[in-house]
Amino acid sequence: MYLLKCQTRFKIAAVAAITLLTSLGAHAAHPNLVITTDDVKQMRQAISSNGSTKFATAFESLKAQVDEQIAQPITVPVPKDGGGGYTHERHKKNYQLMYNAGIIYQLSQDDKYANYVRDMLLEYAKLYPTLGLHPKRKMDSQNPGKFFWQSLNEAMWLVYTIQAYDLIYDSLNADNIKTIENDLLRPVSLFTSVGQPSTFNKVHNHGTWATAGVGMAGYVLGEPEWVEKSLYDLEKSGKGGFIKQLEMLFSPQGYYNEGPYYQRFALLPFVTFAKAIENNEPQRKIFEYRDGILLKAIDTTIQLSYNGLFFPINDAIKSKGIDTIELVNGVTAAYGLTNDAGYLDIAKQQDQIILSGDGLKVAQALDNNMTKPYSFKSVAFGDGNDGKQGALVVMRTQVGGDQALLFKPAAQGLGHGHFDKLTWQFYDHGNEIVSDYGAARFLNVEAKYGGRYLPENETYAKHTVAHNTVVVDETTHFNANVEVGNSNYPTLNFFETNEYGTVSSGEISTAYKGVDLERTLALINLPELQSTVALDIFDVVANKAHQLDLPLHYKGQLIDTSFELKANATQLSALGTKNGYQHLWLKAQAQPQSGLAKVTWLNENGRFYTQTSLVKGDESFLFTQIGANDPHFNLRNENGFIRRVEGQKQHKFISVLEPHGEYNPSKEYTLEAVSRVTKLEYSQQGDLTLVELDIKGNSYLVAINKAQTSAKNTFNYQNKEFTLNGRLGVYMMNNNQE
Repeated sequence: MYLLKCQTRFKIAAVAAITLLTSLGAHAAHPNLVITTDDVKQMRQAISSNGSTKFATAFESLKAQVDEQIAQPITVPVPKDGGGGYTHERHKKNYQLMYNAGIIYQLSQDDKYANYVRDMLLEYAKLYPTLGLHPKRKMDSQNPGKFFWQSLNEAMWLVYTIQAYDLIYDSLNADNIKTIENDLLRPVSLFTSVGQPSTFNKVHNHGTWATAGVGMAGYVLGEPEWVEKSLYDLEKSGKGGFIKQLEMLFSPQGYYNEGPYYQRFALLPFVTFAKAIENNEPQRKIFEYRDGILLKAIDTTIQLSYNGLFFPINDAIKSKGIDTIELVNGVTAAYGLTNDAGYLDIAKQQDQIILSGDGLKVAQALDNNMTKPYSFKSVAFGDGNDGKQGALVVMRTQVGGDQALLFKPAAQGLGHGHFDKLTWQFYDHGNEIVSDYGAARFLNVEAKYGGRYLPENETYAKHTVAHNTVVVDETTHFNANVEVGNSNYPTLNFFETNEYGTVSSGEISTAYKGVDLERTLALINLPELQSTVALDIFDVVANKAHQLDLPLHYKGQLIDTSFELKANATQLSALGTKNGYQHLWLKAQAQPQSGLAKVTWLNENGRFYTQTSLVKGDESFLFTQIGANDPHFNLRNENGFIRRVEGQKQHKFISVLEPHGEYNPSKEYTLEAVSRVTKLEYSQQGDLTLVELDIKGNSYLVAINKAQTSAKNTFNYQNKEFTLNGRLGVYMMNNNQE
């Protein structure tokens, strides 16, 4: 009902807006998109005032960069290269340079910058009418570009270029305007919209970039119909377009369905177009839409990072972090709208000032030391547009150092999603410990498959065995069918954070026919030891016997195991033939006896990590390395091990991950390189899961309430009475610490 009311209000406002836009046409004041004439006045004053400020420094820095670049001849090459190739990168640099030069023109009032942008736009106006579809396009693709191999990049070009044109518009004569608009900007806008209907109407980040570019062109060129079509799709039906993207791509908490990497990428067109809407048609109240969904999305993007990098789920490049320009723009806009000093903390870490009205506010606030610490939290971000299609769970603690555990009982994430239901990752002291492969891609490295996703993204990275979750019969979740994956998702059973730590549980019964998967993860605080452990309980129940594999991919060097390994020291073979197994070398195997099975590795952060598993003698441990059937060396050679049971209808995988010790090669000392866990026992009392854990002489009882409600529970264990309030409790059975 709320969404219906918002939609109705938005459309009523649109009627008046169209009338206003039609009357103004292209004669509206310029600039009129993200940067307004009022912003320009204030920014000019800031850079001309006495004293060195962050904003003035940012202006001088960008001006120096632009001066160096515009001293070179204008180069607008005929497109021929794929992603990362010369012409691809040249056209990217051109739109960024035009945008930056346009800003410098507005702030310096020096015509040479406007003239440079004008001359480059005129060169593009000569080139564009001569172009067909890009020669490196995918021949089976419905979304090729002309300047670039895919129309996504074309839309990005338009988002930047229309702003550059807006910034220099008042410097142009009538002939320039006619040529640039009729031979370039209008044809590009039409190609990006009516020429690419499947992309323009798509509820997807590609559609977001397209609607943002065309919508902003509508404001600048006096085409209100373009704005309406950008908002509601080409037929103005509301089945696609920017508003539908706001409704469908974000959960009510602001989580983006494709994951944080693509949430970061999509933020820029979302925020940029929204700012243009706000500045041209404030009556639409775009930043209030869906209870402020865009502001929530900006904040959620920050929350989905650790040590400055985004959690690399789905098709993610692992080096992307909070300093990316998309989030810099997002944080800048968020502070401009809210004055929340926590955003200044992130802006300070980003160390980039945007030359805009909101950027001026950020710079002045940083100059005045108004920063407050940004609060990273343990949160379950509901997935799906209704927030009920599972969740992405983030657990955090500062006990024993900055740690984060990411649990993924989340939805598929469209075409960029991976088949990894109930997987997890672990981070400690700034490093990835239990890892996710992310995307098989060398972004913009043309020598590696044109900078596009590598074939191994489909044959390895997306498959279940590439993640840290159960694989049944060496078959990928949903049989690797994206459409089926998008139609099914896990259930978040519960999530709670309290003084003992954070616990969450999720389950899914549709990843495999006749198989129920349920996982409970807890990041447990042990303040007595100034440490933590991550408890993992994975239940598999099936209607017939299966082979069950539980991989764990780790970052570091294997140090020790508590059981003897049979290594394949002279000849390697692939672990399987399909579903990602064909890319795993089997390097060693073992079958530990009943009891505790330990695997210890050393991470580059100088800490040791041991996974202690409770086994019954029926599990094989298979030690793997990525790289089999990879003739072009496209895959990273990372390590992992798989716990395997065969011919079972049900099984319970139980383990704890324990950070411990320190290795300092510089000062030549090693501390606590051996696991401190000496006991791990599991029992069940009704809805209560009880785990007894002995570590470094201390005996702990961990209690988890899996009931539908987390009401108060009183229970007995070893003739002692305990009370559990909520989902998670940790009780000291004895304390041998000195």
